[in-house]
Amino acid sequence: MPISARKQQGIDELKTAVTYANNIALQQDSIDVKSIAPQLIESISRELNIDNPYFALQLAHQHENLKFLTAEQSERIEALEKEYSFHSQKAQGSETIARYSAINELLYDTVKVPDTAHDETLSNKIDKILTHKVFGFIIFFAILMFMFRAIFSWAAYPMELIDGAFVWIQNTLHKTLPDGPLVNLLVDGIVAGLSGVMVFIPQIAILFAFISILEDTGYMSRVTFMMDKLMRKVGLNGKSVVPLIGGFACAVPSIMSTRTIENWKDRMITIMVTPLVTCSARLPVYTLLIALVVPNKNVWWVFNMQGLALTGMYVFSLVSAVVVAWVFKLILKSRERGYFIMELPVYRMPRWKNVAYSMYERSKSFVVQAGKVIIAVSIILWVMASYGPGDRFEKIDAKYKQPQYTQNISADQLSRDIATEKLESSYAGVLGHVIEPVIRPLGYDWKIGIALITSFAAREVFVGTMATIYSVNGSADDIQSVQEKMRQAKNTQTGQPVFTFAVAFSLMMFYAFAMQCASTVAVVYRETKSWRWPAIQFAYMTVLAYVVSFVVYQLLK
Repeated sequence: MPISARKQQGIDELKTAVTYANNIALQQDSIDVKSIAPQLIESISRELNIDNPYFALQLAHQHENLKFLTAEQSERIEALEKEYSFHSQKAQGSETIARYSAINELLYDTVKVPDTAHDETLSNKIDKILTHKVFGFIIFFAILMFMFRAIFSWAAYPMELIDGAFVWIQNTLHKTLPDGPLVNLLVDGIVAGLSGVMVFIPQIAILFAFISILEDTGYMSRVTFMMDKLMRKVGLNGKSVVPLIGGFACAVPSIMSTRTIENWKDRMITIMVTPLVTCSARLPVYTLLIALVVPNKNVWWVFNMQGLALTGMYVFSLVSAVVVAWVFKLILKSRERGYFIMELPVYRMPRWKNVAYSMYERSKSFVVQAGKVIIAVSIILWVMASYGPGDRFEKIDAKYKQPQYTQNISADQLSRDIATEKLESSYAGVLGHVIEPVIRPLGYDWKIGIALITSFAAREVFVGTMATIYSVNGSADDIQSVQEKMRQAKNTQTGQPVFTFAVAFSLMMFYAFAMQCASTVAVVYRETKSWRWPAIQFAYMTVLAYVVSFVVYQLLK
């Protein structure tokens, strides 16, 4: 039955054909099963009284998990496998190749093919360039650079509109609603926290649009093919590339997709390194910090510096994952060997309806998942930043009512000084100052420390936390975007900007390595059925994040 899943043609006809099919197909073997493991299949069939060779082969593959087999039967099958040197993965590979051969023969007899298959020939010609061992990687890197430059340039205008809309909303709410704790919670807590994430929707949508286009055209399969050789050198195989590339979107479904990797060692290494790949949750953090310290100008008329910096972070994440995988290859021991069989599709035009749907669905998912966490964190954080232990706030109010402050300092400056000192004396300030000695060598102050703590729920909470903290610290009459607040933030001891080049890149390195995603920890536990692996993953990523951030800050400061 000729069908096209892309065009939704022939599906109903196929269902009808299947419904009225007779049993002729069941009486014919599509492949010679016995040739895959003849002696083993014959022995299992004889000892267990089985007359179906394929059923005997499946017992060899799956006997450890089949509950209807007795322990003695399972042990006997295992002994026969060792006797005849049966390798399950090699047998699966042989079966797959045999089935493709049978399918090709059927197609040759039933499908009319033109003398020159134009689409396939064109695809092969393109593949000679796109999968070249040198030019292929150069083209892949150029595509990444174009993507990340577009993320900055194309998203600039809609981001400004969203940013301006939230500033207007905050100003309007402060002017129309009566002043009080609930209004401050709504405006400086919830709205300010949400603005830090909502403003990045255009960049998230553009990222997912590019990923969808690369998948639809068939190029992502070529990337998987190219990376296979590199993956094997570090103890992985081509199947590991699918979760790693999928990690650009989110580590959670990518880790779940490792179930297709049969080799235990390959699968565990892939699970352990996939969170290192830059996911969409890190994108708001990176773009915010890059916009603060990297000039928005072109180099050699072509390369945008901000786009180069973002490309560098994504490439760095892939390189880091490969290096860490190589280390795990030396640590984890396994005699199994993996294999990788993949059919490269011909190149096609992307389905723009699917691209638009992917942009909408994944952007909505990002906002809903991040929004729930950020609202909860913003409420808790606002309460911690607006109230303090004991009578500290009363003492601060009494202090700034003295003549030396009221007569010599302007009303606006006095309001900012009071807000700053209250924030430092709040519950959030106390917590931040407790952990400040630990993070000071990385270049971070106590406010950034609070953001690091809240980010362990989800990485993108960093932006919402910064927005909430600086909103509480600011004046109700001077509402600004989170980026502008962070740009104007000063170190109270040195008077220098808080977010210098060294601090920004140290922070990006911390977020590149740290395990700051509760969902990822949960899915690793679910996939490995043990807390041992998530604990190891959390520990090594946290240590790696601290060490690399420390080195980067000390070198750049």
